[in-house]
Amino acid sequence: MTDDTLDILVAGGGYVGLSAAVAIKSAAPHLQVRVVDAAPADVWQKDQRASAIAAGASRMLDQMGIWQEIAPDAQPIMDMVVTDSRTTDPVRPVFLTFGGDVTPGEPFAHMVLNRSIVGALRRKAADLGVAVEQGVTVTGFETDDARTQVTLGDGRTVSAKLLVAADGVRSRLREMAGIKTVQWSYGQSGIVTTVAHERPHEGRAEEHFLPAGPFAILPLKGNRSSLVWTERTEDAERLIAEDDLVFEAELERRFGHKLGALQVVGDRRAYPLGLTLARAFVKPRLALVGDAAHGIHPIAGQGLNLGFRDVAALAETIVEADRLGLEIGSLAVLERYQVWRRFDTFQMGVTSDVLNRLFSNDLTPVRALRDFGLGLVERMPPLKTFFIRQAAGLAGPDGPRLLRGEAI
Repeated sequence: MTDDTLDILVAGGGYVGLSAAVAIKSAAPHLQVRVVDAAPADVWQKDQRASAIAAGASRMLDQMGIWQEIAPDAQPIMDMVVTDSRTTDPVRPVFLTFGGDVTPGEPFAHMVLNRSIVGALRRKAADLGVAVEQGVTVTGFETDDARTQVTLGDGRTVSAKLLVAADGVRSRLREMAGIKTVQWSYGQSGIVTTVAHERPHEGRAEEHFLPAGPFAILPLKGNRSSLVWTERTEDAERLIAEDDLVFEAELERRFGHKLGALQVVGDRRAYPLGLTLARAFVKPRLALVGDAAHGIHPIAGQGLNLGFRDVAALAETIVEADRLGLEIGSLAVLERYQVWRRFDTFQMGVTSDVLNRLFSNDLTPVRALRDFGLGLVERMPPLKTFFIRQAAGLAGPDGPRLLRGEAI
């Protein structure tokens, strides 16, 4: 016996799952959409991490009526510098700089606290009538020609035309569907924390390429910065376990003294880094989005924005199919989404993999080659413009409309 009948069930209540539900419901209010999330109700409120929201994603959130709420807490990235050195080097030469605007007055990215994004999306979902159920898992699903029957952890069964898997890089739904992945570990972990500093950062982001991996300093509101600090996994675990004095001393060696005295003001956590690419993004009545479809190295800062690009493509695919009277969960419809997203995802996965392998080492010939390449880009404004637009995630004329700030 089926307890509920829906059009779309989204499994995963993070920013990707919520934005998928909101984007679809905003453009097609008659569709019945629900979100279930395995995490307890208050977990998102305790998240101290921050993310870089690219210009394309902020245009999408603006079109969805969410950016206005997020904007007061968003720190624009005004410019970015890239260095390449060893931890012990007394000077870190700057090889590459980027101006922050993709159009006059529009920075290529903003830094926003994750809980601000999720909170705004949850409130918008509530306004649209999208129920978000916390502490509810998907334990199984069976698909036939007409619908998919989804079994929830509390014993209920939900019938839906489409199941959207937004349940993270270790996606259980992807595994249940039998979708294989290409994946490997880098033997690295990303230490994430927040620091306060004496002097203002002026909206500058910095990426220091060090032998163990990139050390990124990302500006937040006020005299604070978010850090994504890559180390070999065994070293990252050791640093996390150290007392505050040792941790802050190691942090200062990498951060430097340009912003004055430092103080760690957020939790410090380490996350294992690897590459995961799903071999298929869709099955009949199932679509993968976000980390369920792809998990990449944070070296290019594009993980979250890839998820938002998935959302823009999936929402447009579903809404247009519904307007044409097509079956929104059919493989024929979902194939358009897969074709739209797979090349971009593969390209970004390969790019992040190559960059990490190129810069996370201390081989002298490789160092000379990469520094020459960075210097070459610095001296070629058209190439710099191309890279900044790629980082901004701006859609071309054939890209999803939401990423151009247009309604579906």
